[in-house]
Amino acid sequence: MWNKPMPKRPVVAVAGATGAVGQEFLKVLHDLDFPASKVIALASARSAGKKVRFEGCGDVEAGELEVQEMTHESFEGVDIALFSAGASVSKQMRDAVIKAGAVMIDNSSAFRMDEDVPLVVPEVNPDDVKWHSGVIANPNCSTIQMVVALKPLYDLSRIKRVIVSTYQAASGAGAPAMAELYDQTREFLDGKSDDELTISAFAHRIAFNCIPHIDVFLDDGSTKEEWKMVVETKKIMGDDDLDVFATCVRVPVLRCHGEAINVEFADEVSVEGARRALEAAPGIVVMDDPASNAYPMPGLLATTDATYVGRLRKDPSVEHGLAFWDVADQIRKGAALNAVQIAQLLLPH
Repeated sequence: MWNKPMPKRPVVAVAGATGAVGQEFLKVLHDLDFPASKVIALASARSAGKKVRFEGCGDVEAGELEVQEMTHESFEGVDIALFSAGASVSKQMRDAVIKAGAVMIDNSSAFRMDEDVPLVVPEVNPDDVKWHSGVIANPNCSTIQMVVALKPLYDLSRIKRVIVSTYQAASGAGAPAMAELYDQTREFLDGKSDDELTISAFAHRIAFNCIPHIDVFLDDGSTKEEWKMVVETKKIMGDDDLDVFATCVRVPVLRCHGEAINVEFADEVSVEGARRALEAAPGIVVMDDPASNAYPMPGLLATTDATYVGRLRKDPSVEHGLAFWDVADQIRKGAALNAVQIAQLLLPH
């Protein structure tokens, strides 16, 4: 249990400040006007000395931050360290962060399933931050948006089973994957054959294609991304008996994941009751009017903060079943926004 009090205006370090999520950390700190007294940009030695634009927050004025090389000494005087530098770096720096008295909020998969590390989505399990011991984990992006939508429904009736199929954007695999989608689309439209296309970020062509393969395959035929959704959902929801089955697919979308979700409840939940619960829930926008063709679409929701829910309907294939579609920006809510919201929970009230 962490006993060090958090100051009202903490010093914040952004580890991995030159990466896509690191840049988004800086944007979110500004957008939420996080009450930081100082913001420090950290990255690898090759990025040291670079300047990153920061629009300011708290006591920190807008301007440029000079990127510092991240070392074990970088966290002296830091209160909150937002990490998105990869699992190996998080593991290397964990002890140094804790020894310095800072709280690590880690966006990698390094500690998510550790028993002594809370796995937190503020709209779902905010109280879990109370038992951290210096590290709090940010869940997988596809898990975050799903549990945000599941929580208000679970509060109506215990959820017995979830079947989810994801439609995950190229940017979930990083900036090179986004560039590959652009490049392949151009090459494909120029008439190049598959053998002539630039393929490096994915196992197959992503332009005009869908790839049912995210992360490595496991012995049971599922992928690690699918496994993450199963075990992380159980941990966040606090229900080891919740059955989850996932199929994760990469699609030719630049930013924002979509998910088709089927839920089986222990008791009857009406479509109308579910809609009211979702509309009243924090962090959710219901966009569901089939008569006017209104439903969430990834291509139109990039850079937004909410989890959008639509296509809400009865699933008659199981007893007490509902189905819906949800969309969220996996770089905002699926990574940077969720982490800064966790940091907000740590502030004294």
